[in-house]
Amino acid sequence: MSQVATYFFTLFALAGERLDDRKDRGATAVEYGLMVGLIAVVIIVAVVALGDTLLGLFTGVVEDLGGTVGAGE
Repeated sequence: MSQVATYFFTLFALAGERLDDRKDRGATAVEYGLMVGLIAVVIIVAVVALGDTLLGLFTGVVEDLGGTVGAGE
């Protein structure tokens, strides 16, 4: 009888650990999602803020290399 009780206790403990682990995974996935979203917002803000400066920089590089800007090639 004690072997059966030990088996069920072990099975219950294993199932409990697996269920607790899944709770942490869900929270971790949400946290990673929030981090990716915030990083995307920061990148968008940086591109918008520096857009004109970068356009001028790349236009100057293209013209220095002898190309034309906006040729659509």
